[in-house]
Amino acid sequence: MDTTFKKRKLGNSTLEVSAIGLGCMGMSFGYGPAADKKEMVSLIRNAVEQGVTFFDTAEVYGPFTNEELVGEALAPFRDKVTIATKFGFKIDTVQMKHVGVDSRPENIKRAVEGSLKRLQVDTIDLLYQHRVDPEVPIEEVAGTVKQLIKEGKVKHFGLSEAGVNTIRRAHSVHPVTALQSEYSLWTRQHEKEIIPAIEELGIGFVAFSPLGKGFLAGKIDENTKFADGDIRNILPRYTEVARIANKALLDLLGQFAAKRNATPAQIAIAWVLAQKPWIVPIPGTTKLHRLTENNSAASIELTAKELREIENASAEIQISGTRYTEAMEKSTGL
Repeated sequence: MDTTFKKRKLGNSTLEVSAIGLGCMGMSFGYGPAADKKEMVSLIRNAVEQGVTFFDTAEVYGPFTNEELVGEALAPFRDKVTIATKFGFKIDTVQMKHVGVDSRPENIKRAVEGSLKRLQVDTIDLLYQHRVDPEVPIEEVAGTVKQLIKEGKVKHFGLSEAGVNTIRRAHSVHPVTALQSEYSLWTRQHEKEIIPAIEELGIGFVAFSPLGKGFLAGKIDENTKFADGDIRNILPRYTEVARIANKALLDLLGQFAAKRNATPAQIAIAWVLAQKPWIVPIPGTTKLHRLTENNSAASIELTAKELREIENASAEIQISGTRYTEAMEKSTGL
């Protein structure tokens, strides 16, 4: 299967990437123990063979180990791919974990120098502020990235989980190429203000967790046990009670999947793709068959009628549980 013919531009920028990217975080971080590095290098290279040209990582994933993995895996394909990474956390290098946000100019510069080395690149294609830092004016952050772009160390500036006011203020200092935030059939709060604002400004949207951290693929139920260190152990939407209640959305995806001879995961990703031509979902996986399944969603075009039916049916479903804990939600800047 080859998705090379499916490309999307992120907003009004010159950055064109595969319609579906690959979120690499879960290979090293967030979902229990890190996967085998050799296997993940092979998986990332398989993604390139399948036509994926857009890969997402961050300094904090690991910390550091995910960037090293992505850098090693993509070194032979550097001229064919776009690598996005992120700065913005204070990292305790003794305990190897993040301990709050930090977007001071000196920390941004430090992060970028480290990312360049780990990714084995001369320039970062797309650099996001990972989370808004309430202590540092966004104009200062944008100005620092603008300088790094002038120096040739970065090509494009992005924001992650930022609110409308922050996006507008950053964009006035230096054009924002993309906003990365969570977006899926069960996480739609961005539709009210953020998506209209970035459409107006010509900013692309990179949708992480388009499969709801795996739930919308239909393989998680109330009996599923998550590994130690898996973020889903603490998320309200993943309590046993919530998983039972949220099966209604899976049933809906299953109905459409059966009609289209597809899987629930493919319908969920196709739905995200259908929302705007400048939205690029970046599902993550550690399994080759899931990678192939996810990428096949690029060839599923939902009709206007199907989209209306999904809209009407999903509007009747009350999602149980918030996507993050209250403390986590506060750190998003939304």
